[in-house]
Amino acid sequence: MSKAYPSNLSLVQYQLISDLIPEAKPGGRKREVDMWSVLNAIFYILIEGVRWRSRRR
Repeated sequence: MSKAYPSNLSLVQYQLISDLIPEAKPGGRKREVDMWSVLNAIFYILIEGVRWRSRRR
């Protein structure tokens, strides 16, 4: 996993919402990305915006 940011989901939080994430479509390639990382990246942008660095709280 990448660097820990305040916006990252904990494992428990991810497990609560992981059932809402659709499975990869059948017949295609296997998913190459970790959906937990994708969600953490989305939440980082939503919370931190486009600032260069996260503020320490």
